[in-house]
Amino acid sequence: MKILLAEDQAMVRGALAALLSMEGFEIIQAENGDEALAILKQMPIDLLLTDIEMPGLSGLELAQRIQAQQLPTKAIIITTFSRVGYIKRAIELGVDGFLLKDSPSSELTAAIAKVMTGKRVIDPELAIMAVGEHDPLNDKERKALRLAGEGQSTAQIAAKLFIAEGTVRNYLSEAIAKLNAGNRVDAARIAKQKGWL
Repeated sequence: MKILLAEDQAMVRGALAALLSMEGFEIIQAENGDEALAILKQMPIDLLLTDIEMPGLSGLELAQRIQAQQLPTKAIIITTFSRVGYIKRAIELGVDGFLLKDSPSSELTAAIAKVMTGKRVIDPELAIMAVGEHDPLNDKERKALRLAGEGQSTAQIAAKLFIAEGTVRNYLSEAIAKLNAGNRVDAARIAKQKGWL
């Protein structure tokens, strides 16, 4: 079985790869979301095991691409963040598993086995948390806000998203209003804390 491990922290990636190799899995490593997507396009992968926050595409965006391209690849997200927004979006994107990195390694291997038989594995506490808050942002607002949170200017965001600067300002204004934030930086901070970015 081929597992694509997408994790930007080299030590964590190396430890997970070693652990999973000992379990007999074939591991392919990617240090960011863009590299992981390129690998997914190149070869059939049985399972994507991904972090959420990485340079380039996030783990959630990778899951979204798998779903959009109808790839047969299963996806498990492993993260240190138990943010409600992340869990909710992962469930909406059809992610097969959502685990915290501080879970015992036996839980990870058990989750992989369950997911590969078609089951969904989400930590019960996280699933209960996900029922709570509603994410008010749409996908376009989220993308613009994420780039703004990285310090990108309106012109840079417009160029990256292939839209007009006025449209970027509209998306950011909407996001600021929806989050009751003072400015784009504050809005990005709030959305990140909630796990909506």
